[in-house]
Order: sequence, then C-alpha cells, then structure tokens
Amino acid sequence: MCPTTIRAVSQAPVVIVMAAGQGTRMKSKTPKVLHDLLGRPMGLWPVHAALEAGAQKVVVVDSPEKPLEAVLPEGAVAVVQPTANGTGGAVQAAAGHIDPGAPVVVLSGDVPLVTPEAIAALVAAHDGDVTMATTKLDDPSGYGRVVRRADGSVDKVVETKADGDATEDELAIDEINTGIYAFDGAFLLDALPKLSADNAQGELYLPQVLDHAAAVHAYQVGDPNLVLGVNDRVALAHVRAVAQRKLLEDLMRDGVTVTDPASTYVDVDVEVGRDTTLEPGTVLRGKTRIGADCRVGPHVVAVDATIEDGVSIGPFAYLRPGTHLRPGSKIGTFVEVKNSDIGARTKVPHLSYIGDADVGEDTNLGAATITANYDAKSKTKRRTTIGDRVKSSVDVSFVAPVTIGDDAYTAAGSVITDDVPPKALGVARERQRNVEGYADRDKEQ
Repeated sequence: MCPTTIRAVSQAPVVIVMAAGQGTRMKSKTPKVLHDLLGRPMGLWPVHAALEAGAQKVVVVDSPEKPLEAVLPEGAVAVVQPTANGTGGAVQAAAGHIDPGAPVVVLSGDVPLVTPEAIAALVAAHDGDVTMATTKLDDPSGYGRVVRRADGSVDKVVETKADGDATEDELAIDEINTGIYAFDGAFLLDALPKLSADNAQGELYLPQVLDHAAAVHAYQVGDPNLVLGVNDRVALAHVRAVAQRKLLEDLMRDGVTVTDPASTYVDVDVEVGRDTTLEPGTVLRGKTRIGADCRVGPHVVAVDATIEDGVSIGPFAYLRPGTHLRPGSKIGTFVEVKNSDIGARTKVPHLSYIGDADVGEDTNLGAATITANYDAKSKTKRRTTIGDRVKSSVDVSFVAPVTIGDDAYTAAGSVITDDVPPKALGVARERQRNVEGYADRDKEQ
C-alpha cells in the first residue's frame, strides 16, 4: 500500500469541481448542485472545502444554464461545459486554468462532504502523474474495485456493474475508486486531448487519463462518509444526516449543549456560543448567530437572527430574518419576532407578534402584544419604537408608525395609534358600560 504520510507541498493546487451534471434522478426542476444541504447549495460544499484547504484557484465547471455562477464564494471562478459529454469533457472545459507546474485536484459537486483536511492530505500524498483517492466499504457492491500491484500502486480499476467482468477475487476487494484525483498539472494538460468518446455513451471519461500515466498511486481516505455521492433525494437525505451529526458534534465539543441531536437542526453557517443549550426541536437556519449562556427551545425556529449572550428563547418561538436580541432578553412561548431589535433584559413572554420594531432595555411587553406594521395606504412596512422600561398590558396593539416613550405604560386592550410620551399611560379603548338585567331580558326574548 502506498504511504499516506502527509508531506509538505511546494505549490498550492488548482482544484476543479465538476458541477455541470443534469441530476435527472433528483426528479426536480432545481439543478442537483443547487439542492440545499444545511443552508448551503450542495455543489458549494466541495468549493468551500477546497478554498479552506488553501487552493490557489478553485474552478467550478458549470452547465450552460450557469446555476452556480451567481452564488460562488470569493476565490472561485466558473467555466461552462457547453455540452454534457462526460467527466473528461468537464475537466477539458477547465483546462485553461490548469497550472502545469502545480498539482490539480478534481472533485465532484455531488460529493459534498469531502473536507479541507482530506483534500490537503491527498495533495500531500500525491506522487507522480496521478494519485487516486480510494476508500474501503463494508459493502462495495456497484463500485469500481481498486486492484493494486505488489508495490502498492494501482494496476487497474475494475467495474463491477452488470456489464463488468470482475473475477471472484476482484469482487472480494473492498477498496473502491472515489472519483477524486490529484494530477500533475503538466501531465493532465498533455493527456486531456487524448481522451476518446469511442464508447457506447459517446462521452469522454476522466478515468481514461489513467491509461496514459507512467504509474497511478492511491491515497486511502479513512472515513468513507467523506466521499459519499448524491444521485437522488434518498442519498441527499443520508448525506444531510451525516453532515448534521458531524456539525452538532463539533458544536458540542466547542462547549454547546445539544440535549437531543436527533431532533436538532443547525445550518452550516450558524454560530453558537459556549454554555448555550439547544433544546429538542430547535431549528437554526441561515446565518443565525447565538451568543454564550443562552437557552433556546424547545421547538424554536430562528432564521438569520442575531442573539447575544444570556438570552432565553421559547418554547415555540419563531425568530425571522433581521431579529436582534440584546443580552439577557427573553422571547417566550408562541412569540414571533421579525426585523426587530429587542433591548437588553427586555421580555416578550408569550403570545405576541413583534415586527419591524425597536424596543428599548428593561421593557416588558404583555401577553398578546402586537405591532401592526403594515401600512395599507402606502403599501410599506412602518416601524414601532418602544423605549426603555415600558410596561404594556395584555392585548395591546401598536399601529405603526408610533413611538412609546421611556417609562410609559399602556392599558390592557388598547389600540395605540398615537405616540405616548415618557412616563405617561396610553389608553385607547371604549369605556366599559354595564347593561343591568341583560340576562333576564335575553331569556324573555
């Protein structure tokens, strides 16, 4: 077996990510590489991994519709594979970006879990013309088996599908080709024009390059999960489960308590501070940021929200984009907050909707507090401003735009349409009138 000792690499690699496949087995109008994987398009996972691994350039081979071009991160460039003519054609489309003096790593947009460490290790282990990334599977059925020579180099890859001609000894091999390669740049540029479409599918296959190599070495990836491919939604669900578990384990190792990982969902760009607890049913999406010493859940959804230290949220709360919760604030049961800034130590305990609002510090908003933020006349959203140490009673509606001064109060059941000065009591409701004898009259009727 080839040595897997990581050695220093003199030049950073060019990484090519093949992402132009049609993904017909997804049965979707959405291109396969744009299907969501923990808040990031699946095809961008290997792109980010390559950038983190220190690639000098990441070249994404896109389809003519260019689904990925608009979402590529800084440091990645897109090229178009004009026709769907196979993996060899995909790499040919990127040939103009290949540096003959640097290694070239080829990844697939539908193999999303490859890590920066795995890419760096493959490059460090790369030797000669070609180094193939392999892995071992408990059940390698359907995968090409890697047949090695006595010196550990690769003799051949035997296909084992229906049209394969593998022997019993070859079928017993559990090492498989992952489809991930490291090439010498000059060798690859020389070999690409030699690819032939003389096959049943009429396509150019990248593994044909191996026929022109003086030797093919292999680097074995220890964790087969890193090279899982996605062909349909069943495989995508499996990859998502693997990625989610790894992400939650990383959070827990960094000091976050996740009481039930099986029912907790966190996107890849979410950040959570130490000594924060995520209760069952917590869903954190987008670029949500949560500070230290918070308690979130159970059954809380937060999307692109910013939560500072010491905040309590839930149960059954919904934080929509633009929500900012200051230190020590509380969002309680069945509360929805959207595009609002909630001040330090302010409480919105239950059954409320706070949208497009700026709320000061040490304020308490009673049950069923509503900000009516939509102005039907102008068809725009208006803001509500609530000061420090305000006390709103239950069933209060603030009709924006309206400002409530510091230390003000609002009476229960009020619909506040005008500003309330500091330290004043805002009352906006009909005076109670009792009709004596009403029950007896109702019976007579």
